[in-house]
Amino acid sequence: MHRRIPLATLATLSMLTLAACGGGEADPADYPDDDITLVVPFAAGGPTDTVTRLIAEPMAEELGTEIVVQNVEGAGGTVAAGQVADADPDGYEVLIHHIGMSTAPGLYPDLAYDPLEDFKTIGLVTDVPMTIVARPDFEPETLEELATYVEENADTVTLANAGVGAASQLCGLLIEQQLGVDLTEVPYDGTGPALTDLVGGQVDFMCDQTTNTAGQIQSGDIKAYAVTTPEPVEALPDLPTTAEAGWTDVEVGVWHGLYVPADTPDEIVEKLTGALEVALQDQNVIDSMADLGTTPSPAEDVTPDAHTAKLQEQIDLWTPIIEESGVTGG
Repeated sequence: MHRRIPLATLATLSMLTLAACGGGEADPADYPDDDITLVVPFAAGGPTDTVTRLIAEPMAEELGTEIVVQNVEGAGGTVAAGQVADADPDGYEVLIHHIGMSTAPGLYPDLAYDPLEDFKTIGLVTDVPMTIVARPDFEPETLEELATYVEENADTVTLANAGVGAASQLCGLLIEQQLGVDLTEVPYDGTGPALTDLVGGQVDFMCDQTTNTAGQIQSGDIKAYAVTTPEPVEALPDLPTTAEAGWTDVEVGVWHGLYVPADTPDEIVEKLTGALEVALQDQNVIDSMADLGTTPSPAEDVTPDAHTAKLQEQIDLWTPIIEESGVTGG
């Protein structure tokens, strides 16, 4: 005689069987069926946040979901990166980070994650030029005059930045090495407040991304000396490159890329890469980036392989420079 098992019990057994076989996990084929959080390691309104919000809308449209931008500040971007490294590998928490992803291993001896081992790369977004800018009434008028002035007044000149590990701090470090000086650095919680004080004359000069400075340069609110990339910037045609002015050791661009936790399924990575490709071909994104002095990454760089290669190359570049300088993030 057979005993009849209640339907509720059968349902429970089926759920347990599915879970034991992995069937309870989300199917990558259904991704995304919920909102995606795009984590920014810096303050709202800053240059990385600006880039993020440009691509978020067209990516969301391509994926058919909402993308929520979340600003998680702290420790040169390592707080946000650590958060995403520890997130569920389901594609619903994505990190955007800049050059700081490659400098963190040199700056933080006890870094809680490995940029190459604990993430999968999605693709490169843009490589933003940096500018060397100063308070509007700063005495030097050209990069050559700036070099002379800084060398002669190294004990009084102030160099602003957005804190240890920030791109502005790294660029400043290259300037100090180029000129053979040790300047008084003034760290801020982001380049936004640093630029505000620069306009107000509280600090002398700094490096910052064109996404943050192009408008201020064009309006005359700050004095500009050069861009730190090999090629001139279309939005700032009157600015020489550092290489043209003989500052051959000061070449740095702030490249950005997207990351997910290392165990994220490849199918999800492919969907995110595809959405990023579409976003970077969006005309509004192209035009807006042009106004900010940058361009979307070319198609060949919007791939996990190209992104990983860039990350490895930049870690190899920056780690010995940082170690030689003696700068640490704690």
